[in-house]
This record gives sequence, structure tokens and C-alpha cells, in this order.
Amino acid sequence: MAEFILGTGQQSTVRRITRLLEKQILRTQGVPRKIKGRATGIDFTAERDEFEGPYQRYTIHLKASAYPIESVRAGIEAANGNCVLEETEKTYTITSPPQGKAATEETIKSVDQFCEKIILPEVWRGKGDRYRIDHISIELLFKAMIEYKASDVHLSPGTPPIFRVDNATHVSNIMPALSAIQIHSLIKEIADDEFITEFESQKQTSFNYHQSGLGYSRVSAFLKSGAPHCTLRFLPENIPSFEDLHVPSETMVKLADLHRGLLLVTGMTGSGKSTTSAALIDWMNSHRTSHILTIENPIEFVHHNKKSVISQRSLGMDVNSFADAIRGALRHDPDVILIGEMRDSDTIRAAISAAATGHLVVSTLHANTASEVINRIVSFFDPVERDLVKLQLRDCLQCVICQRLVPKIGGGRIPALEFLFNDVKAINDGIGEGDTDHIRIGMQQTVSHSMLFEHYLHRLYKDKKITIEVAQEYSTNQSMFDQIVMGTYSIPRLEGVKSAH
Repeated sequence: MAEFILGTGQQSTVRRITRLLEKQILRTQGVPRKIKGRATGIDFTAERDEFEGPYQRYTIHLKASAYPIESVRAGIEAANGNCVLEETEKTYTITSPPQGKAATEETIKSVDQFCEKIILPEVWRGKGDRYRIDHISIELLFKAMIEYKASDVHLSPGTPPIFRVDNATHVSNIMPALSAIQIHSLIKEIADDEFITEFESQKQTSFNYHQSGLGYSRVSAFLKSGAPHCTLRFLPENIPSFEDLHVPSETMVKLADLHRGLLLVTGMTGSGKSTTSAALIDWMNSHRTSHILTIENPIEFVHHNKKSVISQRSLGMDVNSFADAIRGALRHDPDVILIGEMRDSDTIRAAISAAATGHLVVSTLHANTASEVINRIVSFFDPVERDLVKLQLRDCLQCVICQRLVPKIGGGRIPALEFLFNDVKAINDGIGEGDTDHIRIGMQQTVSHSMLFEHYLHRLYKDKKITIEVAQEYSTNQSMFDQIVMGTYSIPRLEGVKSAH
């Protein structure tokens, strides 16, 4: 393991320095049973038999030129026979406890008694050794995610597995604190060779892993402070239906039955965008005779042919970029194209082009509200392109779904949705102009099928699925939500928006 440098300040004992070095090692490599420290004129090793408790055995080497022999001998005398000295011309070696003597509280404290007679450096180089190497059971992690109803598990050196349940993290005692060696071994065990190579060269990688009979996982491995970390996102083998997700089936079926244009599923990280997209694709697969092509990085939910033919392509393994895959897809006779994420201008440009040529393109995007999606997309482009992109979106965008997962009464979370249907002139004009306020007011017109978060949260509150406090917290505009609850809210007039502009 890599050596690090730590300023300890003036410490009176090697035992105190050992504890300071251990804290640093724990954060990056895990719990050691041996620590090596070195500084100008001195080095030491501290060892223990278990992964917890005090270090029991110390060996200290001092350069004769750096430490007067009188001070060293005075330290040995102060240790009352619990430290032994071996002298050479250049080095003094101090060992505690002496060979053949068991480590006790008295022998451990004797190291302090010795160190009181010498002056220790303030800057140390340290490294750990003898870490935990037990095999991490990937099956046990999957079973725990299912039992805890966890969305993710985080593996980091120095801590037991940490599970994310209902968006809160919880440390689990199913395993002791992990080491970097264990996590690196797990990554090498569950990743294909090409992803191991990517991890070693790029210091990060993402891939899909299948635990038969339990589920799939999107695995993200990366380095932090030089040590491997790993996050597993749980994905069920059976793709959830609209009913399972507690989303409005009638509206979702209407969207899944679209045959052309752009359909976006948006929200912040961890809001369930991938799951909703998978449910849409699964409904199409079950009810339509189409060719559905997915482009993902990595593949998350695994689909099998039902009524449709499903072709899933993984970035890196099957194609070099999203944009290349979309352009190539037009020659593969697709009816539906799923793009895992629109993350750059080339991908967005290719997606809009595919939607404009008569295909249904489904994709995800990070956004907080549906109405801001247009400007979010446009921001990826240079200013000279933005007006054209807005006009293209005006013509091909069918719907934007934006979702937030909110705590429900009785535990767990439920999605709150916002729908932006490009179905009335006010919204269409707002898209073409990139006018978020105009779009948001157009979404409230009675002739549109659109719905704002505030109205959806009010519905969940009336159905006693969430508390009013949760609804207020997750509203985009709390004042608007409060007015809806009191029955005093009135939709702003479009004429007022136009005059304000």
C-alpha cells in the first residue's frame, strides 16, 4: 500500500503517533493489524493480533547519529525490563515486549516510558499492513439489499457496507469494516476484463452485474484518495409495471403507445428515471410488435424479447459513443430508440434528428422541473445553435416527465410526477422561445394534459399517501401549493405573461 506523509506535531510517544497514523490509514485502506512509521533518524513497527484494540508489539529503530546513547539507555531503564535494547555501531533497536514475554498492559505502557526520554520528530511517513482479506460475498450483499429494500450499497475502506434506504444511508453489521484489498478483489471478481483494464487505466469504471435469481446491479467503481470504492445500484430481474411504481397507468400507457417524437424522463440523481424508462420500454415490449434499440452506459435493466425485438447496446463494449450509436441506429431498422442519458450536444443533436425522422426516442436528463428542460437542453449548445435547437424541440418534443421520490405515510417513498405535454399552442410557443414561465403557465391550461408537481402532490396529499409537510417540502412553489390546498389559487393569464415580457 502507498506510503503517506502526516504532520503529527510534537508527540511524546510512538503509541500516540501510531494512533494518528491509524486514523489516516483507516480512511483510505481499512483497518490494519500492522503499522510502519518512519521519520528523520527513526522508524518503527506496531503490531497487534486482531483488527481492534491496542497495538501490542513495538520495534523501534534509532540512528545512533540522531539519538544520544545516554537518552536511549535512560529510556530502557525507565521501561522496567519491558523493553530491550540491541546496539550496533549505527543503530539502536528497541523491542517491546522482550522475546518470549507476552504482551500485557504493562509492556504496552512501557513504550511510553521509553519514549519520554527521547525527542520524536513532528513529520512522519506511514503505511499499513496485514489488512482484512476475507472474501466479500456478493450474494450476501444482494440479499441484504432485497431485505432492507435498499436502492444502493456503498463499499468503502474502513467501514462496513452502507445501504441507502428511502434516500437515507444506514451502516449495516452484516460484515465488519472492509479493506481496500477486499474491495479491489470484489471489483476484479465481478467485472469483465475490459472493465478491469478501464478501472486500472482510467481510475473509474461502470458495468452491469447479474446475480442469478436475485437481480442485476449497475456497479460504479472508482478511486478516492488512491483507494478503491464501489457502489452497487440494485435493479430487479423483473421490471416493475406502472402499477408497481405507483404512477398513473392511463397516462403512462398513452406515452408508451407513442410512435414518433422525443419523450424525456427527467429528475435529479436517484429520482427513479431509469426505472420509469425501463417500465415504459417493458410495456412497449409486451404490447407492440416493434424493434426497440437501447443504448446505455452501462446496460441497467435487462429486457428479453416479448412481442417486440429488443437490442441492447452497451457504451464501450458495443459502440464508442452515444452519438455514434444513434447515428448507426437509423440503419438498424428501429421503431423505438432508448438513450440512457443525454449528456452532451452531439448526443442531443443525434437524438433530435432521430426523433424528427419518424422514430420514437426515449431518453433521460437531469433536471429539477419539466418546464426548465428546454433551457437545460439548449445550454449544451453554442449560442449560434440555440435558436435552431429550440425550434427543433418545438417540432419533435412529445412529452417531458419529471419526477421526485417523496416519503410516503407508513414508510417508503412514492414518485411525485410532473407532465409537460406539447399539446397546446401556449406550450409549443414557449418551447420555441425557450420561455420557462410561458411553458409553466401553458401547462396549467385546462385544455392541456400537462400537470405541475404542485397539483400532483396535492392529489397524493388528498389520497392520504403523503403528509402536507412533505407535499410543501417537495413543491417547486410552496406558496402555490398552499393556495391550491386552500382553494384560492387561480391560473395566471397568458396575456399577463406576454405583457410582462
